[in-house]
Amino acid sequence: MKFVVFGKVSPEGAKRYKERGPRAAAKAKSLGIKLDYMYYTQGVYDIIELLDAPSADAMLAHTLWYKKQGYGTLMAYPVFERDAMLWAESHANKKV
Repeated sequence: MKFVVFGKVSPEGAKRYKERGPRAAAKAKSLGIKLDYMYYTQGVYDIIELLDAPSADAMLAHTLWYKKQGYGTLMAYPVFERDAMLWAESHANKKV
């Protein structure tokens, strides 16, 4: 299951930069989450990532862990490939 993640780093998380990245990567790996892409940005969000997680529960555990560490907040949204939209469209049009 793919997710796009928008992250805001807290002031405490910024101070703990050298620890934050490796610990977050290790926690994600322990939950079966694979990092596909990560970008640092300027503006509303500090980080944008594309993650592949085994489940929504694993993603929820990761975002909760990140916040509990005081690193900041992560907002994870599931993303879907084109075929999923085609399937959804065909089923959305079916009468009940």
